[in-house]
Amino acid sequence: MRLDLFLKLSRLCPRRTIAQQLCDAGVIMLNGRPAKSAHAVKAGDEITVRRRNRETTARVLSVPAVANVSRRQANELIEILREIELDPLSN
Repeated sequence: MRLDLFLKLSRLCPRRTIAQQLCDAGVIMLNGRPAKSAHAVKAGDEITVRRRNRETTARVLSVPAVANVSRRQANELIEILREIELDPLSN
């Protein structure tokens, strides 16, 4: 499954277009490396999403076979490893 679609389904990003823009900007890391939106995601991967004031790292537990998942199922796709509040002056 594509990274941008997985970010949308797991609720790490609200929309696929936003996920694509974040990937293009280089703020989405897959296993410690900047990732393109078309990169394939598999179970066990670590995804880091950096936003203005927060950095979230999650581990992929499973990849859905369907294009739509419920909120309950979305929570079962990832495990949040850490969530760091960033200092706004350090950027």
